[in-house]
Amino acid sequence: MKLAKSIMTLCGAMAIAACLLPGISAQSAPAKSKASHRAARERRAEARPAAAAEVRPVKATPDDVVLKRDPFVPLVNDKKPGGGEHLPPGKAGLVVATVTVEGTVKSPSGMVAVVSNPEQRVYFIREGDRLYDGTVLKIGLDGVTFQEDSKDAFGRPVQREVTKRIYASAGEQQ
Repeated sequence: MKLAKSIMTLCGAMAIAACLLPGISAQSAPAKSKASHRAARERRAEARPAAAAEVRPVKATPDDVVLKRDPFVPLVNDKKPGGGEHLPPGKAGLVVATVTVEGTVKSPSGMVAVVSNPEQRVYFIREGDRLYDGTVLKIGLDGVTFQEDSKDAFGRPVQREVTKRIYASAGEQQ
C-alpha cells in the first residue's frame, strides 16, 4: 500500500514538473525544420479559442516582488539628524547633539565659540545663533549652553538646556 502511494506521488510530481518546465525532458527531441515549426505554430493558433488568444503571460516586475522586513533592524528609529539626512549648509546645519566645543574666545563684540561637527568642519558661533535643532543661549570661558528643541514620544515640542564644556569632566559626555 505504501509502495503504491509513493509511486502515485512520484508520478504526480513528475506530471507537475513536466507542466511547469516543458523545455526540460528526459530525452532530447530530434531537430525539426523551420517549416515544421511554422506549420505547428499555425495549427496551434487555429486550435485556440479567441479568448485564449488574448491572454498573455504576465511577467514579474521588480514591484511585484515582496520584500520581507529584516528582523534585526529596530522598529523605532532613535537616530538624531545628521547621518544620512541632508542638512542645510553652514551653522544652520549644526545639530546640538553632535557638536563638539573646541574653544571660546572673548572679543570686543562679545564671546565667540569655536565648534566642530562630526565631519571635522569648524564653525564660529555667537550667542543667539540659530542651529538646526536649537539656539546658542550663553557662551562662557569654560563652555557653551544650547537650548535644544525636540519632540517627545507624543509629538509635543520639548525644549531643554544642554551645556557642552571645552574640557569634559569625568562622567560627562561631550
